[in-house]
Amino acid sequence: MAVRSGDVAGEAVGRERPGAGRVDRLKADSVGLVGVVFMALATAAPITAMTGNLPIIVGQGNGVGAPAAYVVATVVLTVFSVGYVAMARHITAAGAFYGYVSHGLGRVVGMASGLLAVLAYVVTEASALGFFAYSLRGLVRSQLGVELGWGWYALFGAAAIGVTAWFDLHLTARVLGVALVLEIGVLGAVSFAVLFSGGGPDGIVLGAVNPLNALKGVGSSGAAAAGLGLFFAFWSWVGFESTAMYGEESRDPKRVVPRATLVSVIGVGLLYVFVSWMIVSGNGVEQAVAVASGGVPGKDGNSLFFDPLGVHLGAWAVKVFQWLVVTGSFACAMAFHQCAARYLYAIGREGLLHPALGRTHPRHGSPHVASVVQSVIAVGLVAGFLAAGMDPYAHLYTLLALLGTMAILVVQTLCSFAVVGYFHVRGRHPETAHWFRTLVAPLVGGVAMAGVVVLLVLNKDTAAGSAAHTLVFRLIPYLVIGVFAGGVGLALAVRRWRPRLYARIGRVVLEDAVER
Repeated sequence: MAVRSGDVAGEAVGRERPGAGRVDRLKADSVGLVGVVFMALATAAPITAMTGNLPIIVGQGNGVGAPAAYVVATVVLTVFSVGYVAMARHITAAGAFYGYVSHGLGRVVGMASGLLAVLAYVVTEASALGFFAYSLRGLVRSQLGVELGWGWYALFGAAAIGVTAWFDLHLTARVLGVALVLEIGVLGAVSFAVLFSGGGPDGIVLGAVNPLNALKGVGSSGAAAAGLGLFFAFWSWVGFESTAMYGEESRDPKRVVPRATLVSVIGVGLLYVFVSWMIVSGNGVEQAVAVASGGVPGKDGNSLFFDPLGVHLGAWAVKVFQWLVVTGSFACAMAFHQCAARYLYAIGREGLLHPALGRTHPRHGSPHVASVVQSVIAVGLVAGFLAAGMDPYAHLYTLLALLGTMAILVVQTLCSFAVVGYFHVRGRHPETAHWFRTLVAPLVGGVAMAGVVVLLVLNKDTAAGSAAHTLVFRLIPYLVIGVFAGGVGLALAVRRWRPRLYARIGRVVLEDAVER
């Protein structure tokens, strides 16, 4: 089944009847290359990744080799992206991984991967709302002297995201663009200030970017600590793959999506390496590890950024930075909301979930029904953690981020092997098939992504921190396995009793998109 691009020019939404039922179209030409890049960068949330993950990598992982861990992650994810963009040039669909795996490894694995991706993006919005609420509550309390429960901040964030997502993607791209320019600007400002001043007590630490130091860990744990650091480095990229989800709404998606993916991966990688390198250098070798590990009285992980920021730019810059952490987490939640809504829409329009999820707004062309459903789910998750008396950071953010990360890493691994299946096992598009791009790179990327999943499993207790004793934490691997198994069971049942519906799994794609 295909949704073609030859709809009437100027209409927000096109509808076609390609054989079996009517399909509501997302609004075409909503965003260009820059917009898609902004959407992907927002899910990666650079300022949140730096302030949340870098202190752990420095203090408990690779020490001063933290920038080297980002170098390794950049290389691995770039190799993964080579095969990913090859698929994107031929399959344009809102349910990116869902469609890719369905075409490459078959409908059964595709259905399971689709539901696992839904799980990942659905819970990650709620996770980001937890970090947003935690950051905003602390900021309002310290700078304005107002005390309010974290649940109100989370609900405010969910409501604002829900209203924005009702309209077409262009509005969200603008909001995220402003937030991203500001947060990347302040990260760049402190980094260049350190660089131009010659670094900290040890100058510019060249050994910090030596890839060999990514294999070394702090303390006596050695390899285990290095593994923890590498996992958190990879964690900092979760969401970059969302570029393919906006193919149906982008201009010339056969070119925009591949370019946006590579720009996101390499661009984020260069940013992470540079910022982490300058932050480590600005603090000094011993001081950076001591501060990040909590070994300096009166300082915590945030001091890793606040100290050089205050020294080089002043106290005002620290306050601005704190506000941008809030806006960055909000942008992250907004971007993951859009991801979740598009996955629900993609599966819903094929009739595998409630068909109402596959409807688009008659004027804005947005997946408004799926968006409302996602908002309800996110609010429900927030309310559940709130009712249980849990903390927005230690529990809501950490636990759901771990769950979402484990789920999406499994799907990314399968997607790598799906590239090989699509081009070389099934023999599709031989003109694109290439020994490196569609065979060696996806195989290497798939094995590497499987290794990251192993790193997550081995380090999940440390990553969960104080939440490691909770029931939700213990259920995480079983939830991932259960959803995947449920997807397999659903696909097999549909194949047995509704073969025509089974034939549609992952097959609603946009053909000849360049004709727009």
